[in-house]
Amino acid sequence: MEVKKICVVGAGNMGHQISLAAALAGYQVTCTDINEEILNRAKNFVETYLPERVAKGKLTEEAAAKAKENLTFTLSLEEACKDVDFVIEAVIEKLDVKRELFKKLDELTPPHAILATNSSYIVSSKIADVTKRPEKVLNMHFFNPALVMKLVEVVKGPHVADETAEVTMEVARKMGKVPVLLQKEIYGFLVNRILAAIKAEAFYLYEIGIADYKDIDTAVELGLGHPMGPFRLMDLTGIDLTYYVEMERYRESRDPAMKPSPTVVEKFVKGEWGRKVGKGFYDYTQEKK
Repeated sequence: MEVKKICVVGAGNMGHQISLAAALAGYQVTCTDINEEILNRAKNFVETYLPERVAKGKLTEEAAAKAKENLTFTLSLEEACKDVDFVIEAVIEKLDVKRELFKKLDELTPPHAILATNSSYIVSSKIADVTKRPEKVLNMHFFNPALVMKLVEVVKGPHVADETAEVTMEVARKMGKVPVLLQKEIYGFLVNRILAAIKAEAFYLYEIGIADYKDIDTAVELGLGHPMGPFRLMDLTGIDLTYYVEMERYRESRDPAMKPSPTVVEKFVKGEWGRKVGKGFYDYTQEKK
């Protein structure tokens, strides 16, 4: 199966970067969102990003023009799904939202199209049953920022056809990514399972007063060689995302240990969701200005 046309559902931070990465790779891409403001922000990002890359000598004018030509934006899911070969869903981390969306995608896309979720935690076997093509539904997890990070986790659940996984790996490679294949589903996949253990310990040390979050970040960065510590990383990926993911896991397991930490709940309620809103653990208001 040859993939030519890709639809990305969700124009937020992950969605619009995945869209542009695919367009730069030569795919014809349509990015869609139900929120016009978010869609306009995505368009503005492309208008700013491409000239900046050209000015820095990272991209030729011809390549930038071609990528812009390859990428369109629309509020219409029906229009975005027309004649596509591959869909990448990048909406909010809520199972009921994803199940409703994949049911629509199954109705709107051609029967041959692969339906991939960018979910970082929700495995595709919890979504695939709402479609008539479970063998073509899988996880294709990009990392933030998607234009920069090379890794893509491709997760092959028990329902996924070998060809689906192979095509998805090839799409990732064409986008300049390095895909890793998980032969079985597991909560959090590879990277986030490892990060979750570090994050849990970081919260424990912070909340019992062993060290300030800045010092914990510094220790992880300089002592372990991580590019950023767990608190700074949460600011980047979104504290709201951490809250939603952990609440989903708690609702599913009913294990109190799975609840978000009191610090995450406090930040979520205050709306201090990280870099995208100007404030999380760190203050980014001057940066946004």
